[in-house]
Amino acid sequence: MAPYEDVSGKSLIVSFGEMLIDFVPTVSGVSLAEAPGFLKAPGGAPANVAIAVARLGGKASFVGKLGDDEFGHMLANILKQNGVSDDGILFDQGARTALAFVTLRADGEREFMFYRNPSADMLLKPEELNLDLIRSAKVFHYGSISLIVEPCRSAHLKAMEVAKQSGALLSYDPNLRLPLWPSADEARKQILSIWDKADIIKVSDVELEFLTGSDKIDDETAMKLWRPNFKLLLVTLGEKGSRYYTKNFHGAVDAFHVNTVDTTGAGDSFVGALLCKIVNDPTILENESKLRELLKFANACGAITTTKKGAIPALPTEADALSLINGA
Repeated sequence: MAPYEDVSGKSLIVSFGEMLIDFVPTVSGVSLAEAPGFLKAPGGAPANVAIAVARLGGKASFVGKLGDDEFGHMLANILKQNGVSDDGILFDQGARTALAFVTLRADGEREFMFYRNPSADMLLKPEELNLDLIRSAKVFHYGSISLIVEPCRSAHLKAMEVAKQSGALLSYDPNLRLPLWPSADEARKQILSIWDKADIIKVSDVELEFLTGSDKIDDETAMKLWRPNFKLLLVTLGEKGSRYYTKNFHGAVDAFHVNTVDTTGAGDSFVGALLCKIVNDPTILENESKLRELLKFANACGAITTTKKGAIPALPTEADALSLINGA
């Protein structure tokens, strides 16, 4: 039996990158300075995706580095409690777990202030990677924050290369956080530096504008990001749903309308739902009616995640998503 083979027959999704603590104001619609207090919430897009997969009944593992501090051990425990394997987690004794202060504007959108100088996630080295775990992934998912500085950048590139050589589908959500980059130009350059390697890419409407320099959200703009080796390019449009592009077809799927409280984690929930199904049936990527059904499911998962504060507590189960779809 291979090192990470699952007796249940479920295929493994490995999510690579950062996990951190978000400090969220107790009151919405105020600046950080005006906030009377903060609640701590586990965050980090790749970790959210791993938990989203596990909550939907999939098999997920997280690869990344945390500080050997109370927050780091708290985050590792949250992954385990949510059914995510911790075989890829490392602890750094010399650096703290990353923190982010997040303001929730009155419209549910967010602004960020980060404490990472450097944080443990930035210090992951290529030689520390659990390569057996990465080789056993059927899907390998990552963002772009791990590309910002060395040594984490080299670890990211090595992990991608090993996953690709082992036959994994590569899934990329750039998850743009401009305050973390030295400049907008550097962010654009580095995010696009690994663009051609992916099989599946998901961008938001804001990321589409940023990466193409266009203020139009249309098919022509999206196709500037298309590459011949892609299996699927997705553009998420918030309350307007999502658009999909493959070699043979493209289209749009409507969103579900819900009472939005906090958009944190909605994109991660969408990605988790998508990967959870594709990992066990990659033919979905070549069948438009199956893909549309899946995107409806992913849109439902994203929508549900906006109805509560914080990402992880709001991530849905399959039953939650089906009840929204069937009730719509």
